[in-house]
Amino acid sequence: MPYIQVRGVEHYYKWIKKSTSDADKPVMVFVHGWGGSTRYWEGTADALSDSFDCLLYDLRGFGRSKLPQEPLELSYEMEEYAEDLAVLLETLGLNRVYINAHSLGASAACMFVNRYPERVEQAIFTCSGIFEYEEKSFAAFHKFGGYVVKFRPQWLMNIPLASTMFMQRFLHRPLPRAVSRTFLEDYLLADQAAAIGTMLTAVSKYAAEVMPQEFAQLTVPTLLVSGEYDQIIPAELGRNAARLNDKVEYLEIANTAHFPMLEQPTLYLEQVRKFLTGVK
Repeated sequence: MPYIQVRGVEHYYKWIKKSTSDADKPVMVFVHGWGGSTRYWEGTADALSDSFDCLLYDLRGFGRSKLPQEPLELSYEMEEYAEDLAVLLETLGLNRVYINAHSLGASAACMFVNRYPERVEQAIFTCSGIFEYEEKSFAAFHKFGGYVVKFRPQWLMNIPLASTMFMQRFLHRPLPRAVSRTFLEDYLLADQAAAIGTMLTAVSKYAAEVMPQEFAQLTVPTLLVSGEYDQIIPAELGRNAARLNDKVEYLEIANTAHFPMLEQPTLYLEQVRKFLTGVK
């Protein structure tokens, strides 16, 4: 498996390319969300590989991008993950790219786009948005989330319906069991410090204050996609973010939740291609 050193962490990455007559295709970088890995983006990347060379990578502390044994000076702020992406691209010699990011990954990618707009052609943020800070509900979420992350026994993989039950809150329509099983595997693989750290930073008073500014500052053409029934990042939060900036085009995909690219892949790809080519 290919790995690359990024700020003291061996990052797993993968290229999905398709041979075409175009020898100089643009690059699209895929960024996954909390508890996940590159694996759930592979189908989307494969479908777009006729037009793009697709780069997928596991975020620091997730999937196969394991944290080293020695302590790191890096925090789990979204700005730090944005810098991870910047260093990754620099190390691979990629000057200008397209971004396709999901959920927590979209928050980090939004910060990357604002810090390096000259390096981004277009951006797609799926299941992202802005929210208002509520101290009690945030504290309860952090407390409960911390318990959930700490209690992740590996034997869950041996329970036949565990993966299906695990994914229920994220979906409006069920995925094949093999796909849900991959999600559960990635969740169990996630480093505890990274899983808790990103949960605390992405859902926080600071994030509630900063992310509206980040969306308002975007100068790169951006498509923001929401799932109609998303319980993790409700569509209303996506609509709120899109209203802040006329550079942001909003799309809500019916009968989907937190993974519209998997629940309605044909429609998702159709709309993404329209955005990328400027077709209305």
